Amino acid sequence: MRQPSLAAKLGAEALGTFLLVFGGCGAAILAAKFLTDDDVQLGIGFVGVSLAFGLSVLVGAYAFGHVSGGHFNPAVTIGLAIAKRFEWKGVLPYIVTQLVAASLAGAVLFAIASGKQGFNAVESGFASNGYGDRSPGGYGLVAGLIIEIVITAVFVYVILGATDDRAPKGFA
Repeated sequence: MRQPSLAAKLGAEALGTFLLVFGGCGAAILAAKFLTDDDVQLGIGFVGVSLAFGLSVLVGAYAFGHVSGGHFNPAVTIGLAIAKRFEWKGVLPYIVTQLVAASLAGAVLFAIASGKQGFNAVESGFASNGYGDRSPGGYGLVAGLIIEIVITAVFVYVILGATDDRAPKGFA
């Protein structure tokens, strides 16, 4: 079977990364919470946002994984390279592609959100996140770094296990 060209791989990686950010972050930004006039909360909530991210990864993996490997995340690309399952010479082009595609998806989401009458990116907290006083849970920087490192390591480990040659066929 013919190997896809680098351009095809980067194109697939860009589309998958765009889909992940647009679908997952779009759900978080645009659909997570709505308050009605009666203070009834509508929207998909945390579970819905989690499912949107998962579905976005799943759709991207099935649509583009056979071309690019379906990394869609610099941590996955680096993890695969460390595990000797991806060549180091491809790491920089993949990461640059992922960052550009994610930024484009963010720009599209901003354009959509700013189409709402009265939208103000600063006052609305659009796509804001943080630590300490800016964290919804009040968690500090170190706690945020620890959870990101641990969860990302678990995520990469699951990908390595699911895509291992010894895993059941069709598992990933």
